[in-house]
Amino acid sequence: MRRSDVLTAILDKWPGKNVFGIYRFLPLFFFMGAALEYAMINWDFKNKVNFYRTYKRRQIEKLADEALKKNST
Repeated sequence: MRRSDVLTAILDKWPGKNVFGIYRFLPLFFFMGAALEYAMINWDFKNKVNFYRTYKRRQIEKLADEALKKNST
């Protein structure tokens, strides 16, 4: 069996094909996206970098730059 045949067989076994068509996979992708978002926010890399800390640092840098520009003029 080729790889595409195996993939087709697995996808055909997913329930809801007649009723929902291609949209039957939406719950799967919703939960995969939620898991990715959770990982980006809560998982650290050597306790230094994660998505949330990087976002907050950039926001602070942006506010500091705006304050410096405002005070310098």
